[in-house]
Amino acid sequence: MSGIHGLSIAIVGAGMGGMAVAGTLRRAGFTKIAIYEQASRFARIGAGIQMMPNSMKVLRGIGVEDRLRRVAFAPYSHLNRMGETGEVTNELLMPESLYGAPYLCMHRADLHDALASVVPHEIVQLNKKLVGLAQTGKRVTLAFDDGSRESADLVIGTDGVHSTVRDLILGPEKPLHKGRVAYRAVFAAALMNGQDIGPSRTKWWGTDRHIVIYYTKADRSEIYFVTSVPEPAEWMTRESWSAKGDVEQLRSEYEHFHPEVRAVLNACPDCHKWAILEREPLPRWSEGRVVLLGDACHPMTPYMAQGAATSIEDAAILARCLEAVQGNDIEAALERYEAHRKPRTSRIQAISSANTWMQKGEQDTSWLYGYDAWSVRI
Repeated sequence: MSGIHGLSIAIVGAGMGGMAVAGTLRRAGFTKIAIYEQASRFARIGAGIQMMPNSMKVLRGIGVEDRLRRVAFAPYSHLNRMGETGEVTNELLMPESLYGAPYLCMHRADLHDALASVVPHEIVQLNKKLVGLAQTGKRVTLAFDDGSRESADLVIGTDGVHSTVRDLILGPEKPLHKGRVAYRAVFAAALMNGQDIGPSRTKWWGTDRHIVIYYTKADRSEIYFVTSVPEPAEWMTRESWSAKGDVEQLRSEYEHFHPEVRAVLNACPDCHKWAILEREPLPRWSEGRVVLLGDACHPMTPYMAQGAATSIEDAAILARCLEAVQGNDIEAALERYEAHRKPRTSRIQAISSANTWMQKGEQDTSWLYGYDAWSVRI
């Protein structure tokens, strides 16, 4: 059976990209969707996330904007300050009118919950670790480590930076470690003993390190920070969101920073730590009827807050490309998706790696935050 309603789609990975593309595909009219996730449950990992107007437009289209507005913090601006002196180097006010959508900061779990709310729970299968893919004609067979097999007309790999789908279709790909690690933590604002961190999302810049601080709740009850500091490459060769960090070591890394930064770190009870690994743009994103999305094909440093955002953009563009061919000429739709998305994501990867975005004034932000994946010409 051909056409939108007959096309069966398997999504590997139930993170932000996987849930987002399930939502955009359902919006486009695709109904035969299955999501396979290797984890046994969805954990509330302690991390914040920023959703800029470009990704909020996609979230609006799949029906989760209002839910996020109720729980998330809406910063007054992107504020950039010198780490030691506190001097403001650049500030971009972020009223909703600027780019036609809000700028929201939230807990990652709240975003994932919102995306999951528009995806039928019965299409998500947990404990499904992919170990093999085989394409025969117009069908793709997925093999899992529990011995089970499934098949679909199209497979979308949304399984993150360590994508098994990517390795299966393109071969193993080694990440680059440039000797930087990140500390992060989410903690109750009450631990600040009444001290306010301000109405903005603030990035404090040092000579060889930075720290980003913001609220994750509409009521300002929760604070998040994430850092980037130099550390020998041998510390870690694989990203890990669950590795514990030494909070005393973290504080020592920023002992020369402004008192407002030190107050946040002193209030923080514990933290996590992970290696920041980078990758070069891939030569291609698909093989036959298997395609990659998000971190699986364009992982990037977190310095522009565009990792999840670009995954969500991908989801809208891929759904539009598949809808345009009515689920028939799949390979052509995948080529069109890649041709449109790769220049943009490669540009963001490069700027993010350089870590200069919005440090100082006079930067054009419209190409990034003004992008609308629902209406841009493809």
